[in-house]
Amino acid sequence: MDLRDKLKRREALTGYLFILPQMLGFIVLVLVPLIMVFVYSFESRNLLFGNMGFTGLDNYEHLFNDPLFVTTLKNTIIFSLGVVPLNLILSLALALFFGSQASGTKIVRSVVFLPVITSGVAWAIVFKYLFQGGTAGPINYFLSLIGIEGPNWLHEKGWAMFAVVITRVLKNLGMNVLIFMGAVMNLPNDVLEAGKIDGAGRWRLFFKIKLPLLMPSILMVMIVTVIGSMRVFDTIKLMTDGGPEGSTMVLVYYIYHQAFKTFNIGYASSIAVVLFVIVLILTMIQWSLRRRASYYEE
Repeated sequence: MDLRDKLKRREALTGYLFILPQMLGFIVLVLVPLIMVFVYSFESRNLLFGNMGFTGLDNYEHLFNDPLFVTTLKNTIIFSLGVVPLNLILSLALALFFGSQASGTKIVRSVVFLPVITSGVAWAIVFKYLFQGGTAGPINYFLSLIGIEGPNWLHEKGWAMFAVVITRVLKNLGMNVLIFMGAVMNLPNDVLEAGKIDGAGRWRLFFKIKLPLLMPSILMVMIVTVIGSMRVFDTIKLMTDGGPEGSTMVLVYYIYHQAFKTFNIGYASSIAVVLFVIVLILTMIQWSLRRRASYYEE
């Protein structure tokens, strides 16, 4: 073995040693728990009574006969349909506005991005106070000043979901604005100027030129936002605790309820597997459309 081969082996060994802690962390903290969730989903496992045993597909059969699971699945879809479009529209609008302002970057860092670095627990507690019923909550107080009687936001069906959706959108808005701002500021000026010279108005310029060029960033943000909306927990737990009457109980919270309140680990694992499959399918569908969404077509 010559000196060159020895150096290559040493470099390879050094590289493997550098990635070893990361790989061990991934295997121990991600891969093994993920495999165990799939294994537990085929078992009847109760931590309170110590019962465990293989049950095959019984947990999955019970899943689709469980009215509360069906309700939580609907609530999760409603929550995602509220969070994702609203988040994308607001973040893109703010990015387009701030991207054309000289002080746009400073505003994003100091105001719009502030909720992202704020603790999710603190954010949910503050908004739980803001959405208090009667005139005790600041939102209802200001509504009363203009003659509007605000609802009992967190204790009425419909309004409770609206409140948690708004809270979640405002919490994560800044990150998406920052991503979109980077994309907006990197738009080719020559293409935009050519569109203006050809007589394209503001809306035509946006829909025919800016939007197609921004589609790769929109696709990425959409995937991340969908995944985030599917795994929301802290906002639901702290603001509504799944109520009223289960109207804000989403899949992740139902997993928590089954695993740590009724101690039914096997059933909770089967719900987690279903959630994993849903998120995987949605991500694959969105990613499969990346070519259509990523290229400008006349």
